[in-house]
Amino acid sequence: MALSSNTSLSAKSILLQQNQPLLSSSKSNSLPFLPKKPTKRISAVHAAEPAKNQVVSPAKPKPTAVAATTPLKWSIDSWRLKKALQLPEYPDQNELESVLKTIDSFPPIVFAGEARHLEERIAEAAMGKAFLLQGGDCAESFKEFNAVNIRDTFRILLQMSVVMMFGGQMPIVKVGRMAGQFAKPRSDNMEEKDGVKLPSYRGDNVNGDAFDSKSRTPDPQRLIRAYCQSAATLNLLRAFATGGYAAMQRVTQWNLDFTEHSEQGDRYRELAHRVDEALGFMSAAGLTADHPIMSTTEFWTSHECLHLPYEQSLTREDSTSGRYYGCSAHMLWVGERTRQLDGAHVEFLRGVANPLGIKVSDKMDPNDLVKLIEILNPQNKAGRITVIVRMGAENMRVKLPHLIRAVRRSGQIVTWVSDPMHGNTIKAPCGLKTRPFDAIRV
Repeated sequence: MALSSNTSLSAKSILLQQNQPLLSSSKSNSLPFLPKKPTKRISAVHAAEPAKNQVVSPAKPKPTAVAATTPLKWSIDSWRLKKALQLPEYPDQNELESVLKTIDSFPPIVFAGEARHLEERIAEAAMGKAFLLQGGDCAESFKEFNAVNIRDTFRILLQMSVVMMFGGQMPIVKVGRMAGQFAKPRSDNMEEKDGVKLPSYRGDNVNGDAFDSKSRTPDPQRLIRAYCQSAATLNLLRAFATGGYAAMQRVTQWNLDFTEHSEQGDRYRELAHRVDEALGFMSAAGLTADHPIMSTTEFWTSHECLHLPYEQSLTREDSTSGRYYGCSAHMLWVGERTRQLDGAHVEFLRGVANPLGIKVSDKMDPNDLVKLIEILNPQNKAGRITVIVRMGAENMRVKLPHLIRAVRRSGQIVTWVSDPMHGNTIKAPCGLKTRPFDAIRV
């Protein structure tokens, strides 16, 4: 499905779930991306699930020594025994520990039941019965934190979902990359300007973007501000989603100012008129505006699981299931720079029961992707894993099929998502980063 927009959307990261593995737009109920008979049986136990007794064959006696490849027993802090990349170096560890203890005493930002519900909805997308739409800023900031920005991001995602739901005739699972998307991975620990070297900017929850020593020094107190901003953002999003702002009749009436006097704007208004006609028919049939389906919507949040000490402080044991949930967001993902099979980030995420994302680029080896999915989802539970492909239009058709074939052969059930923003970035003559819309549409 092609989306109509312009370059004003280039500051947003929009992730679109591809129901067909080779980016086909055709619809089918035969689920061609799921093999009829998996060639590999995945039998490992999910660390987030209650452990089951293993049966050892008498012909293969149990080894007396623990092999080097034996999985570490997961605990909320077992990631500390692994190599952790992309973590800031705080000058005062005592202050950091004090801040983490404070956050540990704070209420959770999201709840386990919400994360479970999202997993169920993503499972529907994995089976081709729904479409996953994820979007938001590359990184949230303290300076741009206000109700208008939150409302506008929510509104454009809602408008996109209505257009896609009407055109695709299937439910849209809406996930905002917000209410916690602060940390930024960096290629280098240091940044140099005019012969001066300072720590790289790692997001507003770590340090400031101004190029001076005070701003670039990691400050643990920023984590508390990030928590407060995340909680306030999610509170407003919940109000928008359930308080009438997301009413179906209102969505098509919102103006997209940036499409005025454009072909895309005319097409959108034409489609909005068709949606209005459909709503009029539904109202006449008895599905009126005061019905919850017409006046509310479901909306979830996600962010990259990068700052492990912060994520650990917001991880809670669910009293109803006995599993641990990362309560900083409904969905967490592991990034391109931190998805090492034996790394700390993968170790942490394999034990939390949230739905998880895996960011992959054209550098991802298909066999490594299969191994990573098996580590994070050994029980092969639908909705648990979303593979977020970010490799640009040029590499997509060449590299993606190899990843899909490897996952299909393994029998693993995942939700495939395309991130058309990351990987298609170019720098405009003025120095700003942007993305060509034709590349996004591909």
